[in-house]
Amino acid sequence: MKRFLLPENGRFYKANLHSHSTVSDGTLTPAEMKALYKARGYSVLACTDHELMVPHHDLTDPDFLMLTGFELGFDEGWRSDFLSAKVCDLCLLALDPENDIQPCYHRTKYIDPKKRAWVKFDENEPDFEREYNADCINEAIRICREKGFFVTWNHPHWSLERWEQYTRYTGMHAMEICNTSSYVDGYDEYNGPIYDEQLRKGKRIFVIGTDDNHNRRDPNSRMWDSFGAFTVIRAPALTYKDIANALLSGHFYASQGPEIRSLWLDENDVLHVSCSPADKLVCTVNRRRCMSRYGENGQPATEVTFELLPADEWFRITVIDEHGLKADTNAYWVDETLFAVTEKESIRGI
Repeated sequence: MKRFLLPENGRFYKANLHSHSTVSDGTLTPAEMKALYKARGYSVLACTDHELMVPHHDLTDPDFLMLTGFELGFDEGWRSDFLSAKVCDLCLLALDPENDIQPCYHRTKYIDPKKRAWVKFDENEPDFEREYNADCINEAIRICREKGFFVTWNHPHWSLERWEQYTRYTGMHAMEICNTSSYVDGYDEYNGPIYDEQLRKGKRIFVIGTDDNHNRRDPNSRMWDSFGAFTVIRAPALTYKDIANALLSGHFYASQGPEIRSLWLDENDVLHVSCSPADKLVCTVNRRRCMSRYGENGQPATEVTFELLPADEWFRITVIDEHGLKADTNAYWVDETLFAVTEKESIRGI
């Protein structure tokens, strides 16, 4: 008996779920962004422009899907000293293509007045006043979820956020484990340890990889902020509904390059991982019992196993290739996945 953590059936679709176009402060139009990413093998793109939710369904075709979304920012001091201010940025992805009403809207603040006509909002809703504190941010997350959005938390290192703040955030679906734009700018924006902090606080959230690209620099330089991190989504088909359902179900992984091809548990709670050639794989759990597997004798690792125990609480896999690039699964919780636990709960009628 096998329990697939990444679905056995369907296709893998490469996605960038955080990007900026000329709608806000990017240098490429949405159409130019689509062409750029489609040429590099991507199938999904979300233009999450700052404070402006503008659908681009006209750019969707049978081989490429445009998701509707935007980035919502909470700034300490509202940029009176932006270089020192803490920031919490959230990306909101509409789970229904017909959902074009921007949540948490304010009629006079946060948006360039010249661009207000570009977005729709609910005129019956009061203005949403933003403050940089966990209560206000959590209220925004709650509202956005209720209104049908997939909520991600972005680039904590770039944001100068501290653990005592971000561990109070609740309700997000996912966080960025890697953000290309911040990474190339010099920030340690591989956020595996921060993800573990959230998990150890009991937050059952996913991870995504994104570019957060603005494309302001030379595309032939290492400062180019496209194609550095991405999310690979397993779905039955490239439709808005299927991709949205896969996001909600956690049927995806984040990557800087390596591929995770299959992930499943056998009836003895041994985890089987199949991946592209890797130098090292790590299984992180919520105890001092992490495990690693290496390529040996000049041969890469492509098929490995890890024995899991009920006391591990949760587990996640990191695949590291010969260049140090990583791919990360979502965390999986023992009480939802392990046969030894779920069968016992089923017998008890829990």
